Amino acid sequence: MYEVTIKKSFAAAHILKEIGGKCEDLHGHNFLVEVTVAGDRLNDEEILIDFRDLKRWTNEILEELDHKYLNEVEAFRDVNPSSERVAKHIHDRLVPLVQAANLRVAGVTVWESDNARVTYRP
Repeated sequence: MYEVTIKKSFAAAHILKEIGGKCEDLHGHNFLVEVTVAGDRLNDEEILIDFRDLKRWTNEILEELDHKYLNEVEAFRDVNPSSERVAKHIHDRLVPLVQAANLRVAGVTVWESDNARVTYRP
């Protein structure tokens, strides 16, 4: 099994309702996102995937979140836009792109600070 991981970042604000504490107030993060894709076979170029392709796909998804109030983004209108939900959203958006390359999304990790992260693995 081969795995390839890239890192990208975006900035956004959110409110987490009904969890108590300061997170119920408007606040923001400089999120760091790690995306890992996996597969059993290398392609004709002897690589799992071109880093540029994975970065481009991830950038397209993050562009929809960057400098946004996440509570107003369609994907989060009915749920708390927690880091857990952000990781799953990124995963779900990447799946069809990665599957077209005969790979799978092994995990998406979202860091909301230097010492707090979540990971979604299917």
